[in-house]
Amino acid sequence: MNIGEAAAASGVSAKMLRYYERVGLLAPAGRSAAGYRRYAEGDVQALRFLRRARSLGFSVAQMRELLALWRDEARASADVKRLALAHAAALEQKARAIAEMSSALRHLADRCEGDGRPHCPILEELADAGPARAP
Repeated sequence: MNIGEAAAASGVSAKMLRYYERVGLLAPAGRSAAGYRRYAEGDVQALRFLRRARSLGFSVAQMRELLALWRDEARASADVKRLALAHAAALEQKARAIAEMSSALRHLADRCEGDGRPHCPILEELADAGPARAP
C-alpha cells in the first residue's frame, strides 16, 4: 500500500509516518518503480503499535525499546512491565507538578480583584518570585 493508504489504515498521519522512518522507529519503506513508498501489513501493525504507545505518552526512546520487546518473542514480560511502571510513575510525578501549579495559580487568582484597577497580585507575585528575592 502507498503512504496514504498506510496512514489511513494505521491512524497515523503521513507526516508522522515519515518522522517514524526518519528517527528509526520504522524501517525505511520499499519503493515502487515510480519511487513511491510502499508499505506492508506488518508496517501498518507497527504504526498502530506506535500510535497507541504515543497516545500513552511514551518517548521515542521508550517506543524504540517497546518495539524491540514487542518483536522479541523471547522477551520477559517483566521487562515490559518495568518500562510501563516507570513511565506511569513519571506521568504521576508530572501530574502532581501540574496540580501544584494549578493550585498556585488559583490561589493567586483568588487574591486578585479582577476589576478595572491596575493593581494585580498575580503580576506582583510573578515579578517578585525567584531566588534573588530579598528577605
